Amino acid sequence: MNFSGFINSLRRYDFSFFGISAVIFLIGIINLYSATHATAQADVSSLFRAQIGWYLISLVIGVSISFIQPKNFYRVAYFLYLGTILLLILTLVMGQIGMGARRWLAFGVLRFQPSELMKLFVVLGLARYFAKENPDRELGLKELIIPAFFTLIPALLIIAQPDLGTGLLILLVSFSLCFYRKLKLKTLLILGIIGLLTAGGMYKFGLREYQKKRITTFIDPETDLKGSGYNAVQSKIAIGSGQFFGKGFNKSSQASFNYLPENHTDFAFSVFNEEHGFFGALILISFYVILFYRFLWLASNVTRIFESVVAVGLMSILFWHTFINMGMVMGLLPIVGIPLPYVSYGGTSLLTFGIACGIVTSISNARNLF
Repeated sequence: MNFSGFINSLRRYDFSFFGISAVIFLIGIINLYSATHATAQADVSSLFRAQIGWYLISLVIGVSISFIQPKNFYRVAYFLYLGTILLLILTLVMGQIGMGARRWLAFGVLRFQPSELMKLFVVLGLARYFAKENPDRELGLKELIIPAFFTLIPALLIIAQPDLGTGLLILLVSFSLCFYRKLKLKTLLILGIIGLLTAGGMYKFGLREYQKKRITTFIDPETDLKGSGYNAVQSKIAIGSGQFFGKGFNKSSQASFNYLPENHTDFAFSVFNEEHGFFGALILISFYVILFYRFLWLASNVTRIFESVVAVGLMSILFWHTFINMGMVMGLLPIVGIPLPYVSYGGTSLLTFGIACGIVTSISNARNLF
């Protein structure tokens, strides 16, 4: 390719997904500094280096993936799904334990969570199945048998780690894809009843005591102010004290005095609200909405069912992450440890979102580049 051809390719390259996510990451990295600069809970410089390093890695990998033609994702979808299932099994057998859970695999200095990659490959696997099996037919219970296995196998393996939040997120993402593929009304009602019955059974027999406590303290955090309800109460104090315009950058009392644990991971949005208030939160949410819109726009402007389902599935990963994290820090949902995309500290999640942006950019580029 000559220079003029390269310039023309750049002009037709869709920078929107990486561009919008870069703006959100910039907000997040500034917030990371503010959340940790006045505490002794972590080496701020090492957190910065790690987060920026992981972002650059995710960007390089994502941009590289964006030059792969979408038909190749279709070809390898099942292989990636099955390979990650094996990694999840391996995690349960020999994974590293941290904070009471066995969620990480380590290969030398590399340490990652296979459950993060599973979110992506469940989407690819289901998209291939839906594209191949009568894509124009509405889904009844019979048509949901195989998708249910696709979803439940990795979800149960992840919940067994235990990681209830990621397991439930995979269920939500899969339901979003089935809903997009047009569920029959009767099927939707039956699934709702099954969901309610399953939730009741899970609470009584499937959840551990600390997980049950998260639900009870979500309903009434004041019942255990110094225990399981502490984080929820402190998070709401941080958000409420920000009022409309916030206290200002580096002026979060909840972060400075370390009243709010995990303020650089699960509760990063609480610190952001305290410092920038409702107005700042509205701006951040607006960038997420723009990013979601780009995914949905792409899903409605491609001709292949596989590509459309993939775009909606990857959008749903980002959407449910954002919705659940913001909901739990505001006290609207139980605390389940779901990070806020590009804002919460965490390398594997950055890699996951980077790959997602790479895949949808590839699909978008395929319309005018390949």
